[in-house]
Amino acid sequence: MKEISINEIEKLKIGQAENREAGTGCTVFICEEGMAAGLDVRGGGPASRESQLLNPLMSIQKIHGIVLSGGSAFGLGAANGVMQLLEERGFGYDVTVTKVPLVAQADIFDLTVGDTFVRPDPAMAYEAAKHALDDPNYRDGNYGAGCGATVGKARGMDHCTKTGIGSYAVQNGKLKVGAVVVLNAFGDVFDHKTGQKIAGLMNEDNTGFRSTVEVMAASTKRIRNRFVENTTLAVVATNAEFNKTQLNKIAGMAHDGYARSINPVHSSADGDSIYAVSLGEVKADQDLVGTLAAEVVSEAITRAVISAESAYGIPAARDLDFVKI
Repeated sequence: MKEISINEIEKLKIGQAENREAGTGCTVFICEEGMAAGLDVRGGGPASRESQLLNPLMSIQKIHGIVLSGGSAFGLGAANGVMQLLEERGFGYDVTVTKVPLVAQADIFDLTVGDTFVRPDPAMAYEAAKHALDDPNYRDGNYGAGCGATVGKARGMDHCTKTGIGSYAVQNGKLKVGAVVVLNAFGDVFDHKTGQKIAGLMNEDNTGFRSTVEVMAASTKRIRNRFVENTTLAVVATNAEFNKTQLNKIAGMAHDGYARSINPVHSSADGDSIYAVSLGEVKADQDLVGTLAAEVVSEAITRAVISAESAYGIPAARDLDFVKI
């Protein structure tokens, strides 16, 4: 087993665009010929588009793109920009009068970072899609959909940690499995290898961490439903050959990676979602790929923490003396 770049998974093209001043952006995943895809949503407040296409009961077997974006529900129109570019390039399902590309999307809530009223739109997603097709520019950190990502928000934005987008991929023989994660959780984040807390809720003077679970337990009031204020998103990609039903199971297994690294996780305050996509014809065991998916998701979460930079007055782990990364 060896580490590889997420960009080494064939046929998957990734592009990003962001407005750093406004604190928002989008990350676009494209496979021009189409990719089988599954989706597992565990959080209670998702903002998503075309999710039902990935239900095994639906007739469509492949989609052409996935958008991970900021802007919460306001950003869901961004996928139109990806569809526009793909139609211009002649990619999609032939309906005689044109070709219709199918693009799924899920968004994080980043409206409390930067400029509340600037959200990803079709123009931004068009730019990200153009990067994906012409000059892939994926990077970990404060880029794309990770531009405005934060974690540890049980006591509001004054005591949270800046995070971003992270990736990790492995190769075992011919098999490749990788993940890209936009880390924007309500809860705290832990290194899955050491158990050390590396991001999350901070104390009153921001000189150390507090436990989100303990803060919740100590409160005599129910924390109001922050259903749009968080959400961790991921795309798991493999060159193994799987159908939509199998990929839904792999996406479900990949959520174990969230559970190893984030606590609390899958709450009503999050819209936690994972897409799983198949881009090749390598024969592989479904349970092995699902197990590896959880591993790469956990490590991608760690990378989303260590690659993030402090921004918008919110400190990142690299600038906190009490965090060893």
